[in-house]
Amino acid sequence: MGEKRQFKVWRGDETGGDLQDYQVEVNEGEVVLDIIHRLQATEAPDLACRWNCKAGKCGSCSMEINGMPRLGCMTRMSTFSETETITVTPLRTFPVIRDLVTDVSFNYEKARETPAFAPPVGVAPGEYRMQQVDVERSQEFRKCIECFLCQNTCHVVRDHDENKNAFSGPRYFIRAAELDMHPLDAREDRKTYAQQHQGLGYCNITKCCTEVCPEHIKITDNAIIPMKERVVDRKYDPLVWLGSKIFRRHPDDDELVQSGSSHAVSAGPAMTGVDLPDAHERTEEQEVERGVNWHRRVGPAQLPAVGANGRLGVSEAAFDRSGAASPFGDDVEFPLPPRDLNYAHPDQD
Repeated sequence: MGEKRQFKVWRGDETGGDLQDYQVEVNEGEVVLDIIHRLQATEAPDLACRWNCKAGKCGSCSMEINGMPRLGCMTRMSTFSETETITVTPLRTFPVIRDLVTDVSFNYEKARETPAFAPPVGVAPGEYRMQQVDVERSQEFRKCIECFLCQNTCHVVRDHDENKNAFSGPRYFIRAAELDMHPLDAREDRKTYAQQHQGLGYCNITKCCTEVCPEHIKITDNAIIPMKERVVDRKYDPLVWLGSKIFRRHPDDDELVQSGSSHAVSAGPAMTGVDLPDAHERTEEQEVERGVNWHRRVGPAQLPAVGANGRLGVSEAAFDRSGAASPFGDDVEFPLPPRDLNYAHPDQD
C-alpha cells in the first residue's frame, strides 16, 4: 500500500467552481494521471478528465499542476515532496466545460485558418525530392502532439482574452515556419500571412511556450524568431524599401489585399481564387458597441510628389514614410464618433 498524499482538484463547470481537498493513495512510479484515475475510482466517480494514450503522445491530458501547464501522464509524483499539496486545475486560457476538461476549439479554428501546404506546379505526388538538410530544418516542428500547452501558457491570449481573434499562437507559428521553410511549398505569402493575419507581431518572445513543450521543441528559437526575421527581411529589405518608395507600392500589396468584407481576404496573383478567413470575427456593429472598431478602413496612400520633370525628388525618395491620407479620413469631425475609433483605453467602460 502506498502513502496518502494531499491533493486539491478543481471541480466545477462554465458557471463556476472551486478547489476541493482529497486524500489519495500514491504508489511508487506513478504519475498525476494515475492519481486522477484512482480518485475517479474511489472518491469522485463524476470527475471529468480528458485522456487517451497515457504515453505522452496524444496531448489529451493537458492540465495545470501546481500552476504549471503540464501533461498529467508525464508528471511523475516523485518530483514533488512528500509533504507538498498538489493542486490540479484545468487549462486557464480556455473555457471550462467541466472539471479538468476545457474547450480547446479555439486551436482548431486557428488550424483551419492556416493555409495548407501548396504542392509545386508540375510535380506529381511521388516525384517530390528534397535534400536531407531541408527535411531536418522543419522536421522538429512535426513532433508537435497538439497538447496546446504552449497556447495555454502564452500570455498574449492567457492574460488578454480580446487578443484571441487576431492571434494564432505558438502552435501555428511553428506551422507557418515549417511551411515557409519547406522547399516544395508553392505559396510565397507565408511571411505576409503570418504578419497580417496570424498576429506574429504580438509575440514578444518570452520563451514561455518553449518551457512547457513536452516534446522539447525549440518553438521560440527555431520557429518564431526565424519567422520574425523573414518577415523583417521581406518588409524592410533596403532594396525592397527603395522600390516601394519609387513606385509608391508595398511589395505585399500584390499578395494580400484587404477586401471590404470582415470575414475574407481577396487574393492577388499569388493567391487567385483563395479566400483567407479574417482573424477578427466580431461584426462592425459589435466593435462600435465595444468602442473599438478594428474594421475601420484607412484611406489610400497619396500620390508621390513628382516634380515638373516627372521625376521623384531625392528628399521624397529618402523619406522614411510613404505619404498617406489622414487615418481619420478627409471629412473628419471632432470629437470622433465611436465608429471611427480603433483604440479603447483599458479603463474604458
